[in-house]
Amino acid sequence: MTVYHSQGATEPTDPGTSDGIPAIRRRRRALRIVLLAVVILLLINVLLIKAYTSQGHGSDGLKTQNANDDSVPAAVREGGPVLDPQNGQPKSYSMPSRTIALTFDDGPDPTWTPRVLRVLGKYQIKATFFMVGTEVARHPELARQVAEGGHEIGAHTFTHPELAEIANWRRDLEYSQTQMAIAAATGKSTKLLRPPYSSLPDAVDGDGWNTALDAKRRGYVTVLNDDDSRDWARPGVPRIVQNSTPHGGAGAIILMHDAGGDRSQTVAALDRLIPVLQQRGYRFTTVSEALHLPANTDAATGLRWRGRALVGAVQAADAVWNVLWFILIVVGVLTLARTLFMLFVAARHARRRRKPAWSWGPPVDDPVSIVVPAFNEAETIGAAVRSLAASVHNPVEVIVVDDASTDGTADVVEALGLPNVRVVRVPAGGKATALNAGTALARHDLIVMVDADTQVEPDSVHLLVQPFADPSIGAIAGNVKVGNRRTLLGRWQHIEYVIGFNLDRRMYDTFGCIPTIPGALGGFRRQALRDAGGLSTATIAEDTDLTMAIHRAGWRVVYNETARAHTEAPSTVRQLWSQRYRWSYGTMQAMWKHRHAMVDRGPSGRFGRRGLPFIVAFTVVLPLLAPFMDLVAAYGAIFLNRWETLFGWLAILVVQTVTAILAFKMDREPLRPLWSLPLQQFAYRQVMYLVLLQSTGTALTGRQLRWQKIRRTGDVQVA
Repeated sequence: MTVYHSQGATEPTDPGTSDGIPAIRRRRRALRIVLLAVVILLLINVLLIKAYTSQGHGSDGLKTQNANDDSVPAAVREGGPVLDPQNGQPKSYSMPSRTIALTFDDGPDPTWTPRVLRVLGKYQIKATFFMVGTEVARHPELARQVAEGGHEIGAHTFTHPELAEIANWRRDLEYSQTQMAIAAATGKSTKLLRPPYSSLPDAVDGDGWNTALDAKRRGYVTVLNDDDSRDWARPGVPRIVQNSTPHGGAGAIILMHDAGGDRSQTVAALDRLIPVLQQRGYRFTTVSEALHLPANTDAATGLRWRGRALVGAVQAADAVWNVLWFILIVVGVLTLARTLFMLFVAARHARRRRKPAWSWGPPVDDPVSIVVPAFNEAETIGAAVRSLAASVHNPVEVIVVDDASTDGTADVVEALGLPNVRVVRVPAGGKATALNAGTALARHDLIVMVDADTQVEPDSVHLLVQPFADPSIGAIAGNVKVGNRRTLLGRWQHIEYVIGFNLDRRMYDTFGCIPTIPGALGGFRRQALRDAGGLSTATIAEDTDLTMAIHRAGWRVVYNETARAHTEAPSTVRQLWSQRYRWSYGTMQAMWKHRHAMVDRGPSGRFGRRGLPFIVAFTVVLPLLAPFMDLVAAYGAIFLNRWETLFGWLAILVVQTVTAILAFKMDREPLRPLWSLPLQQFAYRQVMYLVLLQSTGTALTGRQLRWQKIRRTGDVQVA
């Protein structure tokens, strides 16, 4: 074993320091960070507004109230449907005989409110619409149309809660926000209130009476009803007409709905009810006109302006949610399409490679130089070098480049006493510099690069170099496996490697745009390395940078799944974060560095226009948008329909499970680790999303990231 000492290497400048960066650049970076934070805060606020304004509610007739509550004055239960307490004393109003006030709750609705208005206009009668503030904010033009048609508008709260079950401050919001929305839409204010889930006067319980008293203190008259059409139950047009018909010539406030579901029966019943009652001598009017109560009055200027701000916030929240929902659909469709496409292409790739007649060409038995860069790898270097030195390919030389290790890495290799292993000690210069030094000292033209924490199978090097039988191939990606799978984190990374890395490489190989030769196992022609300019220190993802440079130099890059290496994956979340942060950010650096390939001619242009968009779409854009699926799912589970959300998430999990099974089958891996796949979706995937977001933020703010060393344990098992 020969020991070399390389001279002349210089200490690299630490890219993580901000020394020398002009002050204006630092200010711009800080400004971008502030703007990004503002955008995130605005998005959070908008989503909270959307959640607040999208609270689902049931029909008003669904609540059962206690009519035997002794706290309710008998005058209330036995009185009329309009409650107007005076100094806490009961006072109520009943409709005059043969006088009907049609009332409609839960609107306005863009489908059903216009149809109700057309029926009312057909018979030239006016009605009272108790509107939900959020719906007024979403459809102010409909509220305006109701008011301009001479109809009366009452308040039905802002989000339709059970008023007796919410705090006093929340009631204030419900009343005031509803008034603001009505004022912004119509320029009017109202004194009429219908509490959600209210019923007939004889069903008022203690909570209902207290709600009426509280509403009066805020200046409202509470309007209940005499006859409930029960149209919310959709019992059929005849039953709705029957439920809405007063008996014995009595006047009545009739409860109907112009929103909250399919109201086609309501519209049809209304068109039948009105002429029947008119023929019986009933007249139709509004609640306030019939009982001489305060009607809609002009709203104060301040109220209208506050209402416009509220309406704008609600509509902005809806718009943002619609955009997010659109992104969710697009990402979901693209992800599914990508998955199916990737499986189809990868399956074809696997079948083609497994055919008995498949061959790269004549056997390649040329000598191989294996370069192993090492920095403080005493825990793993011994096993790695022994596996390489025992390769069945003959001859091989192993060059271990010790990058100024302080833990005796070189001593460990020397102590092995292996005849085909050399140690090269170089001053600290980073992984790329170490690999360049090892390549320069290599005796052979076929060069394999292997990480110091990686163990290869005996035939891996021989299998890896077989594609060099094709003179157009300049580099080969090996099949890297996670060697430390005994922990849950290790199993999750193993699943990721099989699905996310090797399955992807089959697809990229088919289209000739593999983005990365893994540092754990990759083969190179010396000429391809020269044409690419060697390994660069301009990025922290030297393997991706080099692979793209080889593509641009006109060489083919292929994937050989039969050449297997077992690497040590990070054993803690912190180490995993550091590694993936570097990978993600380094990939973005490499793509930015090679962006001019998009406009180049020749091989560089072909790779740029075909490969770079492919890599950007599948490596950055889709993964960057993928968190929307989980965010919307979590948001929906908390604030929207949790069952629909759960069904959607389970459907995605089924697709991922099928993909995982097929990927493991293609890679001839046992399926046992897949029991942890659902857990991976809950925890591991979220970490990867956050890493990608942080990397994107780092790239956008212009901050530099240094190469980060992962602590090794030597816990690698070769299957």
